[in-house]
Amino acid sequence: MSKQKRRTYSSQFKFETVMEGLRGEKSITSLCRERDITESLYYKWRDVFVTQAPTIFAEKSANDTVSDEQQARIADLERMVGKLTMQLEILKKAEDWVSRNSRKNGQL
Repeated sequence: MSKQKRRTYSSQFKFETVMEGLRGEKSITSLCRERDITESLYYKWRDVFVTQAPTIFAEKSANDTVSDEQQARIADLERMVGKLTMQLEILKKAEDWVSRNSRKNGQL
């Protein structure tokens, strides 16, 4: 008894197959024969596609909001990095100045 490996299909392959079937240029039977899939598999993919299609457009506006929030957060973090960089440079200059003055006074 030999086990057949389960075939996996890319999302691009599924999309192209469903779109070709929805266009109606060929019968579903001939499409499935050409692509070496069963009709039940095609109809499963089609049902998933049709069911999830409205969410594609709904999620886009939600993603835009998240993107705006993320952009605001990135801008805040960039300002913080800039401020910390300036503070670090000031501290380095102050340390250099203090060490030069202490050497002049003979303390080191």
